Amino acid sequence: MKSKQGFTILELIIVASFAGLLLALFFVQKSNFDAFNRDEDRKTAINAMYYALEESFHKEHGYYPETISEKNLTVIDPALWTDPNGYNLGDSKSSYSYQPADCENGKCKKYTLKANLEKEDTYIKTNRN
Repeated sequence: MKSKQGFTILELIIVASFAGLLLALFFVQKSNFDAFNRDEDRKTAINAMYYALEESFHKEHGYYPETISEKNLTVIDPALWTDPNGYNLGDSKSSYSYQPADCENGKCKKYTLKANLEKEDTYIKTNRN
């Protein structure tokens, strides 16, 4: 009796199905990991803006600005003004927003900074003074 060497069609289908399942799982996890990293980048940018407003701008001027940008918060890395999707703060499609409150003549007493995250709730920072 001769023994046949090789794999049966059933064995090949099982191995291919298992490989496909692993590949699908890899891409789902990679997508989640990438979204987590983009969320962390957004939090980093909002924290940088927050500390620049509190430790630099407010200490120097005694109020918060009506708008924020590279021009009045020069201590921030310019790359942080652009969200992971390529939109700058102030753009309607940006995941970042700055909302001043209690403003008079361009001088505000309060503000709210927000970042819309993909895998978590909105990240919010408000004035501490």
